[in-house]
Amino acid sequence: MSRPTWKALGAVTGAAILGAVLWQTGIDPVLTGLRSLDPVTLALGVALGVPTTVACAWRWHIVSRELGVRVDLGTAVASCYRAQFLNSTLPGGVLGDVHRGVRHGRDAGDTARGMRAVAWERLAGQVVQAVVAVLVLLLVPSPVRSTMPAVLGVLLVATLAAALLIWHVPSPEPPSLAGRMLMAIRDDVWRLVMVRHAWPGVVLASTVALGFYFATYLLAAHAVGVTASAFTLLPVVMLVLLAAGLPLNLAGWGPREGMAAWAFAAAGLGAEQGLATAVAFAAIVLVASLPGAVVLVVASARRRRVRPVPQAPGGPPLPVVQGGTHG
Repeated sequence: MSRPTWKALGAVTGAAILGAVLWQTGIDPVLTGLRSLDPVTLALGVALGVPTTVACAWRWHIVSRELGVRVDLGTAVASCYRAQFLNSTLPGGVLGDVHRGVRHGRDAGDTARGMRAVAWERLAGQVVQAVVAVLVLLLVPSPVRSTMPAVLGVLLVATLAAALLIWHVPSPEPPSLAGRMLMAIRDDVWRLVMVRHAWPGVVLASTVALGFYFATYLLAAHAVGVTASAFTLLPVVMLVLLAAGLPLNLAGWGPREGMAAWAFAAAGLGAEQGLATAVAFAAIVLVASLPGAVVLVVASARRRRVRPVPQAPGGPPLPVVQGGTHG
């Protein structure tokens, strides 16, 4: 499936889910979620976004180092802020991560490996989040607790099938595009699995990021007037955050709001409160990602400071520096 088709499918799917939720609840929960936000709540959201972003950047730093396309932590933090802003404003919810993978891959001299480093970093975060969510949903009373043993069985079978596909399906000779991708995945998995000293950092970074996302969701729930305890909300929020990670959305909207409405209703908290909380959470995350807009502006200004001039016959183009030295 081509990238434009995938983007269109994600936007349509997200819009359809969001439309179905609004058809059931009306527009009032959306307005409630937005009206509940005051400067103090938004400031707290921005503060919570800092350790969240640093944790994600640290995870990327670890994974990229082991794959041979190391990104410095400071650069990773700035790039993650930019990616979060783009993810929150563009269809699909992952285009910011695609952008940071391409940019870093070009800077490192290996675009494909740079993109794979971002993909593995994102996957590591999703795997840790899924493991935590399964444990929570198995141990804490929730609307889906009775179905979790079956879900766990399906996940284990799917994981085993994926491992067999990666390690035991032979690649064609000469390798096709799919074969080259399969060999690259094998090499990456081997590197990441064998370098055991990287595991604790990846797990810790993912857990920290998940914890602060949970805290941000609690902040949104408190803002809209949800009175349930953090223990009651824990399994509900885990379900919402899992849905939020799906790439089929409209700038992050769609599955997150649909799951929030259903999970809150199933927990006896009301679909309207679920949607209002999801809207408040989305707004808080967008405001917390605004430093990424600053990174975009600064990077764009730096690129404009050096521009090529028309090539003279027989000679290479020379850069024209505007306004000082390019940093």
